[in-house]
Amino acid sequence: MLHKRYHFDSMDVMYRAEDLVSNASNRYKITVQVANRAKRRRYEDSDIDDPMMKPVMRAIIEMSDELMQPEIIGD
Repeated sequence: MLHKRYHFDSMDVMYRAEDLVSNASNRYKITVQVANRAKRRRYEDSDIDDPMMKPVMRAIIEMSDELMQPEIIGD
């Protein structure tokens, strides 16, 4: 089985994490939310798109996308 290879920039992930923390009302809460999502994704994803991308990085990217594009979040 071939895996798709997504290229990611570590600086981009760092900026996204910084945006998440700066836009959060509570730094501890957002850190726990990222950790919980990463943990959940780690066990849910049996078919991982890119095995080189760590679950925490994937969680940061997903959460920052949700922050920047609130229309993708369903109420």
